[in-house]
Amino acid sequence: MGEAYSWIVDSAVRLPGLPWMLLVVLLLPLVILAYTRQTYPHLPLVILMLAPCLLSLVLLVVPEWFLMVVVVDLTLVIVAVGDLLSLPGQRLLAAERATQRIVSVQQRHPVALTISNRTGRSWLVGIRDDLPRELVAEPSELVRCLPPRSRTTLHYDLRAQRRGSFRLETIYLRVRSLLGLWQRYLTYPCESKLHVYPDVRQVGEYALLARTNRLSLMGVRRTRKVGHDHDFERLRDYTPDDHYKHIDWRTTARRHKLTVKDFQTSQSQRVLFLLDCGRMMTNQSAGLSLLDHALNAMLMLSYVALRQGDAVGLVCFSDRIHSYVPPRGGRTQMNQLLHACFDRFPQLVESRYDQAFVHLSAHCRKRALVILMTHVIDRVNADQIERYLSSLAGRHLPLGVLLRDHALFDAAQNPQPRGMALYRAAAAAHILNWRQQVLVDLQHRGVLSLDVFPEELTAPLINRYLEIKARHML
Repeated sequence: MGEAYSWIVDSAVRLPGLPWMLLVVLLLPLVILAYTRQTYPHLPLVILMLAPCLLSLVLLVVPEWFLMVVVVDLTLVIVAVGDLLSLPGQRLLAAERATQRIVSVQQRHPVALTISNRTGRSWLVGIRDDLPRELVAEPSELVRCLPPRSRTTLHYDLRAQRRGSFRLETIYLRVRSLLGLWQRYLTYPCESKLHVYPDVRQVGEYALLARTNRLSLMGVRRTRKVGHDHDFERLRDYTPDDHYKHIDWRTTARRHKLTVKDFQTSQSQRVLFLLDCGRMMTNQSAGLSLLDHALNAMLMLSYVALRQGDAVGLVCFSDRIHSYVPPRGGRTQMNQLLHACFDRFPQLVESRYDQAFVHLSAHCRKRALVILMTHVIDRVNADQIERYLSSLAGRHLPLGVLLRDHALFDAAQNPQPRGMALYRAAAAAHILNWRQQVLVDLQHRGVLSLDVFPEELTAPLINRYLEIKARHML
């Protein structure tokens, strides 16, 4: 026995690199586990592995401790392997996802994950969902202790950063071993399709405020009707903006409350949106692109126009025609508009206004309110917009919606510009003066115009539409 011990010590002295060879032998199984079974050491095991590493360094000074180092290494290997065998397999756990298909951009969307534990032991599990970078989970990871033979349902909120069609394909579980020395990543296929639509909360708010005659809270003005619309629509309570001639005195006497008559405006008119999806709409404002703001306002006005009995259509274009929705009325038209634009994004291409207006002339021959929503910053696009919109005057009623740029207005409105800020203010003022001249030229050619900031577009656009309806311009 003594001779064997002396041989081992002599070997350790002759082979000072032996501890490093042992370290390589220990690390090789870890690499194999990582690639084949997605199993990795956890922090407690890493800390425990430091002990034999330090003892191996001591062997350089005290070679007689070699046997003790070997005993510590073997003990650690036995404990680690035993704890490794306690990890659950792929079939012992299961994961499912439940969520609605329709999502509104920048709004919280609930998602439910159901994790099944088919073993007789509880497990500490971390759960992550397979999300593209445009979707953000709150919280990003769920950590729960799964009771034995149970089904646990966890909830998190999903927030979409942009519109479009997305697919969630996988649920990832991170489960720890019995002693917590190992962690294994399990992958469970679970496909879910999400369609992220523009935010349509304003539609519900408008419907609620319209029923209670409080549309002024959204910035929608009550427009006095001009003309001879005498088709009776309904009776409602009197408000201070109503004309006294519209009071129904017989109903007022019966109800003991002032009651007025509502009259219908002309029905079955057409509203057609030309939505620019080119490079001019890539700018950002309040966290959204100009195209997103235009889409939100377009959907809101579409809802209002459909309630008025009008037909609404849409043309999305950039360097080509992306989608076309013919002008129609009815409740299902909102779904058609949503489906045509929810996955449409601004592209870094030059918009072909000529193709858009040729398409309009070929597919919409009846008189309509044509609303072009775009952004103008150079003379080339301004000349095209002015030429093509003015060509519609007479046959159609054109309305040009030009979105403002906060950077230009902020630079021009600097109260005390100095240095480079002075040059930026002068350049911004020059561009704004030119932009104002574009609006004046449009009005002189019989084209209506609307010049607003993107996040403030909805209410002014609805007010302009109601004014057009009240004045019988369409």
